[in-house]
Amino acid sequence: MSVSATEAKNRFGQLLEQAQRAPVVIEKAGRRHSVLLSVEQYELLLSAQRHAAQGAARPAYGPEAQAFYAKYKDWVDEQHAHFEKYGVFGEEYRLW
Repeated sequence: MSVSATEAKNRFGQLLEQAQRAPVVIEKAGRRHSVLLSVEQYELLLSAQRHAAQGAARPAYGPEAQAFYAKYKDWVDEQHAHFEKYGVFGEEYRLW
């Protein structure tokens, strides 16, 4: 969703609710100026930025994925190692 700065000022409460579902781009003088995000989206961006700064190979995952990884860590690590060693089956036949 994209709105002008004046519209953002006049409908701020509604835009706060919209930002919970998707980022809201605010334009000023016809140019993209700012983005209104939910706290969850903002924290995911910060987490990804921290991981990138630390040189981490894995992106930040949501709480469900983190819980899954904690429960099945050995299996997931084994699958990653298998992929690193052998690659993806039939990869050479893919057209993309």
